[in-house]
Amino acid sequence: MRYAFPKLLKSQIAYDIARTILDGFDKHYRLFRAATHDAKRYFEQGDWKTAQTAARERISYYDRRVAECVQTLEDEYDQAEISDEVWREVKLHYIGLLIDHKQPELAETFFNSVCCNILHRTYFHNDFIFVRPAVSTEYIEPEEAKPTYRVYYPATDGLRFTLKRIVTNFQLSTPFADLDRDVGLVEDRMRAMFGNDLLEPNHQIQVLANLFYRNKGAYIVGKGINGNRIYPFVVPILYNRKGQLVLDTVLFDPTLITVLFSFTRAYFLVDMEVPSGYVHFLRTLMPYKPRSEIYTILGLQKQGKGAFYRDFLHHLHHSSDCFESAPGIRGLVMVVFALPSFPYVFKVIKDHFPPPKETTRALVKEKYLLVKNHDRVGRMADTLEYSNVAFPRLRFSEELLAELKSVAPSIVEEEDDQIIIRHVYIERRMTPLNIWISEAEKRGDHAAIEHAIIEYGNAIKDMVGVNIFPGDMLYKNFGVTKHGRVVFYDYDEIEYITDCNFRAIPAPRNEEDEMASEPWYPVAKNDVFPEQFGTFLLGNLEVRKYFLKHHADLLAPDYWQRAKQRILDGHIEDVFPYPQELRFSYKPFSPTAQAA
Repeated sequence: MRYAFPKLLKSQIAYDIARTILDGFDKHYRLFRAATHDAKRYFEQGDWKTAQTAARERISYYDRRVAECVQTLEDEYDQAEISDEVWREVKLHYIGLLIDHKQPELAETFFNSVCCNILHRTYFHNDFIFVRPAVSTEYIEPEEAKPTYRVYYPATDGLRFTLKRIVTNFQLSTPFADLDRDVGLVEDRMRAMFGNDLLEPNHQIQVLANLFYRNKGAYIVGKGINGNRIYPFVVPILYNRKGQLVLDTVLFDPTLITVLFSFTRAYFLVDMEVPSGYVHFLRTLMPYKPRSEIYTILGLQKQGKGAFYRDFLHHLHHSSDCFESAPGIRGLVMVVFALPSFPYVFKVIKDHFPPPKETTRALVKEKYLLVKNHDRVGRMADTLEYSNVAFPRLRFSEELLAELKSVAPSIVEEEDDQIIIRHVYIERRMTPLNIWISEAEKRGDHAAIEHAIIEYGNAIKDMVGVNIFPGDMLYKNFGVTKHGRVVFYDYDEIEYITDCNFRAIPAPRNEEDEMASEPWYPVAKNDVFPEQFGTFLLGNLEVRKYFLKHHADLLAPDYWQRAKQRILDGHIEDVFPYPQELRFSYKPFSPTAQAA
């Protein structure tokens, strides 16, 4: 359907601006889809290096297209030509252009980004932008022959035939080692989990039409439906050592599926003509995961940011508690505060950092950007970065406001009944690991302490595998999620493993060396001495016992040196976002292992 120029809207400039912005968005999403389409080819070729590079570059696509669009508009139009009335008409024309558009919600967000870059003014509740969605995303159908999801009927065709058809419909060019065997393993587990439900006449299986690619895996995402019962499932496809494809496992537990789509992992690459259709489907599998987080994990992080901020404003409107300092040890670099009723924390960089910190605001922002663009391997929290965020003044205690004004006066401003913070990071709230261990000690819960230390060491090793050295390894810089996973969230001292020099402490030359308060050996900037970690981490005897039992290798320089060499040799570690014991190649399956 072509958009007709409304007679009540008189400005040709307004229409032309709206058309230019939508053309800019369409170019962005065309390139975005091309990158996700290429992911299939990289997977089939086993070209992990190129796949990693493409995934990183895709993150910057949005900002590049916004900058291009802003530059075009600034070159073509004089600021004096664009009155407030013209801008209001721009928005109305844009809404008209979105009729029958397949990504209207993303196009609205793109409009907001361009508009806010051009206006250069306070726009917190501006009539010119989409504060609320104007175009519905319900029931948008793809134009292409390929639908958002395919439907299969196992009662008619047989479960094994149906499962094999699901896999072969993705038309991967790389051969499977033994697809019949793998499909049989999936079938056995499905029957163990769901019984005869799968074979009832009204049962159907719905599978999203495109694979989800990330790291060295591809994922089939689907659900079984029988009446009002929904059975989510995900089947990872990996390579074996011979370069052949295998179905690695099948996930049923909603918790495991939620962890797979976690905010601690890199964004998926999946080709979506109608992204809202994918988000709606995924929400039926994970009903408690916010839409904002699903958009983000699909690589649409700007849409996720916009949806999150709307959720935040809605929560503020329907709550009355006050912002307060987040629990835990106060940091030297950040002020961290939270709203008790809201499951996120707000992090503001201080203007100055006391010793021993030697960094700058720009360097801290650079570290956070590094993590945004990196594979977070399930062990580093994603952050939402915002500028010029307005908070209600009445929701701040005098103590918290005084602290913010004292340590970050350059970015905190009080304006009428609002507190405006010019730059802030927002992260999922977790229990700081040091507090989690302390509370477990008070309960006498030794199993919980051991679990925490196992997870802590595993988190470090997972990060090492993707070339990340946390820098500050103190427990206060790690958090425990609601699923009991330990995640790193303090990035100001993060470094690449390959930029570090892991050394053994030289033996003292004499008694004076041994008794000296300062090192008797030269120490360069990026020198790291793993033997010293125990001094800061293992003061608690019970923690020490479990750490030495499970992760003593982290105290040895050669562990770090070997890991660094593997990275330099070009080795890319396998990442399994689910327990190893669930893999078909690991050991026999127990249905209780994935009880929902």
